[in-house]
Amino acid sequence: MESMELIKEESWHPLSKIGLTHPFFKIEYTIVLHTWIILGIIAAILIPIYIILKRKPGLVHFIITNFVNYFVNLVTTSLGFFDAKHFIFIGALFTMILLCNILSIIPGIEEPTKSPNTTLAFGIVSFLYIEFYSIKTHGILAYIKQYFEPFFPMLPLNIVGKIASILSISFRLFGNIFGGVTIAALYYNTIEGSWLGESFGLLSGINFLITLFFGLFEGFLQAFVFTMLTVTYLSIALQGHAPESSKPTKLKSGENTC
Repeated sequence: MESMELIKEESWHPLSKIGLTHPFFKIEYTIVLHTWIILGIIAAILIPIYIILKRKPGLVHFIITNFVNYFVNLVTTSLGFFDAKHFIFIGALFTMILLCNILSIIPGIEEPTKSPNTTLAFGIVSFLYIEFYSIKTHGILAYIKQYFEPFFPMLPLNIVGKIASILSISFRLFGNIFGGVTIAALYYNTIEGSWLGESFGLLSGINFLITLFFGLFEGFLQAFVFTMLTVTYLSIALQGHAPESSKPTKLKSGENTC
């Protein structure tokens, strides 16, 4: 326990030498550690998923294929065409954010998305992906031109609008997850040490409902909102472009992947 408390207190301020010591610029070791735990979880479940998809259809097989097909349909509906690279990015983004949001259901582990640095990182990755494919689709000149539309003096406002899109999706995710963490912590701190309060919370199911709502439901909802906003921004960036081979390949529940 002492070692865990020590880890929680440790942080790195990489920009302190230039005077930037604000907590926003610090790197928390626990956040990094828990993020790597999530990456390990994803890596660990990929092999069982591959084995399940190779076998005869069952309940788990059905859930996996429907999960994949949902994002196939989401990308196709939102963009107007199917593109495997966008499907992979959107599916991976949702999965990563979802696991970051619900990691607290494992005792002793906290959600990485309760840190604004984590959610801002997701926002920046989403932004860079969208801008890259916007340039690749329309060309660098057309991309630069949009900052001067409808006329030249709009350049500062268009730049601010781009930056605002990053902050909007990033801090919306952070605010909702941090708010849920705070409310849940206040509740558990209130009943902690009270035999009556702990017994009532356990027997009445309130503890379970608090965990279910703020741990699972809220985590799923915020991951879905972030993903939908990313798809929407991507759709706007790729307007008027559809590759020739854009037919979606829907994964059937009884179909092998290899």
